[in-house]
Order: sequence, then C-alpha cells, then structure tokens
Amino acid sequence: MGAGHDHSHHHHDHGVKLDHLNKAFIWGIALNITFVVVEAAAGLYSGSLALLTDAGHNLSDVASLALALLAYKLTKVTSNKVYTYGYKRSTILVSFFNAVILFAAIGVIVYEAIERLTQPQAVPGDTIIWVALTGIAINGFTAWLFMKDKEKDLNVKGAYLHMAVDAIVSLGVVISGVIIAYTGWFWLDSAVSIIIAIVILIGTWGLFKDSLRLEMDGVPKDMDIAAIKAELLKANGVLDIHHMHVWALSTTENALTAHLVIAPESIDNFDKIKHDLRHRLEHLDINHSTFEPEFSEKKCDDPVCC
Repeated sequence: MGAGHDHSHHHHDHGVKLDHLNKAFIWGIALNITFVVVEAAAGLYSGSLALLTDAGHNLSDVASLALALLAYKLTKVTSNKVYTYGYKRSTILVSFFNAVILFAAIGVIVYEAIERLTQPQAVPGDTIIWVALTGIAINGFTAWLFMKDKEKDLNVKGAYLHMAVDAIVSLGVVISGVIIAYTGWFWLDSAVSIIIAIVILIGTWGLFKDSLRLEMDGVPKDMDIAAIKAELLKANGVLDIHHMHVWALSTTENALTAHLVIAPESIDNFDKIKHDLRHRLEHLDINHSTFEPEFSEKKCDDPVCC
C-alpha cells in the first residue's frame, strides 16, 4: 500500500492558530465568569427570571469555552501506541458535548418560564436594562475575538455563535426591561425567557448536526465527494478512483483513503502521482491521505464502491 502524509506547514499554522485561540478562550472564559456572577446576583436580587435564565446560559457557555480550550490543549499531545492519531478527535467530542449541554439548558429555561407565566412576579426593569447592557458589551467583545477564525474550526464557530447569540439575547432582555419599566407587564420577563430558549435552540441545532456528522465519520460539511474525485482524476496517470473515504480526524484536520486505478506503465511514477494528489488535497482542506494502487486490467469486485 502506498501512503503519504504531508504535515509540515499544517502543523506550523495550527500552532500559530492555537496560540492565538488560547488567548481568545482565556479572555472569553474570564469575562463570562465575571458576568455570570454579576448577572446571577442581579437576577436573585431582582427576582428576574430573564436574568437568571441568561446567567445559566452564560454559565453553560463558560463550560463550553473551557472544554474547547481543553480540547485544543489535547491536540498538542503526541500520539502513542494506543491513540495513534493522538487526541485530535477530542475536539469533535467537545463540540458534540457542548450541543448536548445547550439542549439541557433549553429544557430548564422553558420549564421555568412556563411556571412563571402562570404566576408573574414583579421585577425592576431598570436593573434588567443595566445588567443586560453589560452583557451586550461582554458577549459582543468575546464574539469578536473568535470572529476571524469561525469558519476554520467547528469549536471556534460554536464559541462565536454562542457569544453572538448571547449578545442578541441580551439586547432582547434590554428591550423587555424598558417595556416592563414603562408598562408593568411583568409577564414579559417569562415570555422573553422562552424567546431566548428558541433562539438558543436554532443556533444549537446546526452545531449538533455538524458535530454528530463528524462523530459518525461522515464527510465533513461543505466537502463534496464528487468534486474531490473529479479533482484527483485530473492527475496524470490516474485512470479511476474507488473505495474513496473522507472523514474528520478533528475539527481542523481531515483524512482520505482511496484506491487508485493506474496503468501498469505508471507504477514507476507512483511517488510522483502521490505527491501531485497530496498537493491537490491540501487545497481541498484534506491533510492526511493514504492511497493504494491498482492496475487498470484488474477488475474491482465491489459493485458499491466501483
């Protein structure tokens, strides 16, 4: 079997990215822990379910950020005899676990909100407004820290979405606080909590589907098997490709294995063919590749893959 792995510039980029994201995650965790304490205290003091709900959601975000940071730390741990790819896959596990945490938070939010709707409680609108305004500033700044890397990694995208949604949710809480202050519609506090839960559910569903897809070794989102095969068939000496599989090693690294049908006279150039294919795959965001050559006169006996 012919195999080839070209990691040099990917490892370098990943290291630089990791250092940058370390700071972003640490800042995000520190700011959000502080805000959770302030918001929870204000919620308990004022009796506002909207503030307590948002504080609980922000606490789950802190856990998510901490888990994501831990996963990135684990990607630096070297491989061993048991985990030959190292602990890269922990990033996928974390993104999936983060989605599950958010689903649990949604259930608690909706339950509490429905309970409060039956018996609305008076809450001070001005307290809600000032605390929520602080939330907009903190969550907005934290989202900005992850914005430029959000399309490069599923965990970073998850962190960005969490923070961006939180900023929008805080804006909704500000609006409800203003309305409560001027109208005395205390039921609106619980209604806003339900709206918050719906917004969180919409944002979480995409993260859950993407992480579950990677967990099940599905083809990573935005990758087209047909397009990958078409690109590889452009290489000189490759007549056909079958038994091709693409999956994620982590939220930042993808792998491919394939059987290459080549003419018998091309076997001496197989190293050059592999080099060309690896170069093409790098531009398709596939970092690890393994190829097995087959001669054109050999008939494939697998009707599914052929």
